[in-house]
Amino acid sequence: MIGFYTLFRKEVLRFWKVGFQTIGSPMLTTLLYLLIFSHVLERHVQIYPGVEYTVFLIPGLVMMAMLQNAFANSSSSLIQSKVTGNIVFVLLSPLSYLEVFLAYVLASVARGLLVGLGFYLVTLIFFIVPLSSFLWVFLFTLMGNALLGSLGVVAGIWAEKFDELAAFQNFFILPLTFLSGVFYTVHSLPSFWRNLSYLNPFFYMIDGFRYGFFGISEIPPHFSFMVVTTFFLTISWLALRMLKTGYRLRH
Repeated sequence: MIGFYTLFRKEVLRFWKVGFQTIGSPMLTTLLYLLIFSHVLERHVQIYPGVEYTVFLIPGLVMMAMLQNAFANSSSSLIQSKVTGNIVFVLLSPLSYLEVFLAYVLASVARGLLVGLGFYLVTLIFFIVPLSSFLWVFLFTLMGNALLGSLGVVAGIWAEKFDELAAFQNFFILPLTFLSGVFYTVHSLPSFWRNLSYLNPFFYMIDGFRYGFFGISEIPPHFSFMVVTTFFLTISWLALRMLKTGYRLRH
């Protein structure tokens, strides 16, 4: 496992060396979302009985920040390696495609956890956020970050230019994230948009994660976790297939 650990450590150090950009900046952006939305809607919206809107918002923003940064870590690393040409050193190393995949995904999980945990600890200074079930919080945190990390591997392999990766993130990841119930509950939507939200895997990650804090969810957490796990296994299979065949990696 020395080779796997070396690649994993390299990926962690890659984002850790520029922590202000990869960890500090996303935390600040998420805090601004919390400040703006809570200031505008705190006195006008109450989602759950006895739960302030700002407190309701915090778990959704934590998960949103983790998902976006987990995706950004693996995808940006791969596209940078492909553009600069140093991806050849990974391809020529005596690492199996499974070890390469796990190193990129686990490094993405680590970055997502650092961003989410940092933001959550800052909010605890100002707000009291209940914790109903640590187990569900942990499971959805781990599976959500792993899913977006593996999706980042797929996007990083598929994209051959930075603008292709930016398009993937701006037209696919961001809309699915913002339309997943981070700032609202899907039950408040008209029936068409509510049914459309049920096709969004990000909704199940947000809803299940929020259940771990409040013990309330729109979908049973067991079903949400099954959906997220199914998507993770599917995306992981695709990423492993692309690595094994050398799709857009070996020309």
